[in-house]
Amino acid sequence: MTKITVPGTQLNKNGKAIPLLGFGTAEYPFGSSDNVKECLLDAIRLGYRHFDSAVLYQSEQPLGEAVAEALELGLVNSREELFITTKLWCSDAHGVRVVPALQTSLKSLGLEYVDLYLVHWPVCVKAGEYELPVKKEDLLPFDYEGVWKAMEECQKLGLAKSIGVSNFSCKKLEKLLSISKIPPAVNQVEVNPLWQQQELREFCKEKGIHITAYSPLGARGTLWGSDRVMESEVLQEIAKAKGKTLAQACLRWTYEQGVSMLVKSFNTERMKANLDIFDWSLSPDELNKISQIPQKKGFPGVEFVSADGPYKSTKELWDGEI
Repeated sequence: MTKITVPGTQLNKNGKAIPLLGFGTAEYPFGSSDNVKECLLDAIRLGYRHFDSAVLYQSEQPLGEAVAEALELGLVNSREELFITTKLWCSDAHGVRVVPALQTSLKSLGLEYVDLYLVHWPVCVKAGEYELPVKKEDLLPFDYEGVWKAMEECQKLGLAKSIGVSNFSCKKLEKLLSISKIPPAVNQVEVNPLWQQQELREFCKEKGIHITAYSPLGARGTLWGSDRVMESEVLQEIAKAKGKTLAQACLRWTYEQGVSMLVKSFNTERMKANLDIFDWSLSPDELNKISQIPQKKGFPGVEFVSADGPYKSTKELWDGEI
């Protein structure tokens, strides 16, 4: 396999460079694929170096096995060549559970540290289950101070090189920044041509928080995705004019926005094609056409909304940024 070198960008002052194109491991239903390790090894052979995991995805163990085998086979020279992300699930979003949760994830991964540890959602549920949808009767108020202090401890202990969040609005980031000693290095959120998140991206840039895009292709076939991105006529026309796939046009647009992104395909040819976005560009006219696509969020998070819970509506969950 021909290996492509993926460019990266530096995370804060002490973090290492995060590759701008990473490989997602969320197969839906979670844990439903039995060839995850082999797919991850193929991804490493092709040049992917950032791998995004989560306890929810049930992918930490196969990812750890793939990393160990890649080192054994000489596909990478050292652990330091890889950028591994995992996440704190809502049922562990309790101050006292954060460090043990990461220690459990590290055991599953077979690693001494992760490069990035993220709070998966600004949501807390009763301890116990790792599931989505969550049980609405288990929803609890999110303890920003307690959770983030424990996240900072994860970094101080060397269990995570950098810490960050996922699915946080500008308002929630403001709250977090006001109480943090170590600010979040990353906010991983949904970003694609049909949900461009211009306001959030500008806010994060101003605050020095790097954006990683999930669902850059719309995540069709998952609980949190749809076919809207891949069916966009504007994107189809641009891709055809470029002689590229629609996925490549989407990923190139995301790359040109200055954010990193996560793609997930267990098909080797698509994995390879998704890497072919770095040696060409979109024209100003094409970028302008994409900027005018009507916007609609793909995954509003209704699963975390309850009349008896902390968030009574998706508008409350996203602080009106929807």
